[in-house]
Amino acid sequence: MNILAIDIGGTNSRFARFTLEDGRLTMGEAIWLSTDGASTFAGILENLEASEFPLALEDADAAVIGVPGPVQERVYSDPPNTPWDIDLRKTPITPGRTAMINDFVAQSYATRTDAVEGGLVIQAGQAEKERSIAIIGAGTGLGHGALVPTAHGWVAVPSEGGHMAFPFQGDQERELEKFVLRKTGHPFCQVETLVTGSGLALIHEFLTGKILTPREVAETLTPGSLTLSWFARFYGRVTRQWAVATISLGGVFVTGGVAAKNPSLVTAPEFLAEFQEHPCFSEILSNIPIVLNANEDSGLWGAAYHGKQLLERR
Repeated sequence: MNILAIDIGGTNSRFARFTLEDGRLTMGEAIWLSTDGASTFAGILENLEASEFPLALEDADAAVIGVPGPVQERVYSDPPNTPWDIDLRKTPITPGRTAMINDFVAQSYATRTDAVEGGLVIQAGQAEKERSIAIIGAGTGLGHGALVPTAHGWVAVPSEGGHMAFPFQGDQERELEKFVLRKTGHPFCQVETLVTGSGLALIHEFLTGKILTPREVAETLTPGSLTLSWFARFYGRVTRQWAVATISLGGVFVTGGVAAKNPSLVTAPEFLAEFQEHPCFSEILSNIPIVLNANEDSGLWGAAYHGKQLLERR
């Protein structure tokens, strides 16, 4: 059986054909298209068709679309970091065979697939069986997800945690907060304003006065870089917040393009020091396994896993 997996991102949208045989998923042809290269979701589907990709949406046994935003009534989403909304009622879907899920629901399901094999261990720890797993990842936005065990298997829980308020600490960080509010005009600083690619550039500007692109900032990072130190500390902090919120004794997976391209942002000692710092749960946090999943196709794997679930239920 063929599953069309789609992972919509703020920068790129990914498509892949998966085959399901004897309960096992195998990834086949894949293509990345520019999200900004289309003015509508229907337009990016037209771009997919024009690319001669071998599997059309209407021909798939199941199709699952991961989107970087909340999903309404399972058919509509208006992601904050994409130039268009997505309405499955306006696409050539086959009823019962197409599903839309939050992109970090997909990232959560990906942890049950081959996508996370060979991930970089940030903290070894000891995972407890049948306990919640936290997923967090910085890219264009900052995604949050969780995987919860139930009597009927794993259930992925969506979240828009990247839009929560960032927890600033101390006088220096309060100055950064004022800087961010002046730059953005927002009433408060969202978590993903700082812990994303654009956030890396914003932190660098605050610390150095230099306005660079995220890629240019990444090229300047060294073990002694103040920008690296601050960003790693912030990433560790928001990862700790999410681990505590989800009681993720089953482990934490860090994903997303920012760390995939720049692992030092999560392997720097400031990340783990901040993650473990807590007045009540420091010992527990020090024993939670943390893995960097740098597989940029993991969203596709997670969407395909959900497609597998749909086919098995059918």
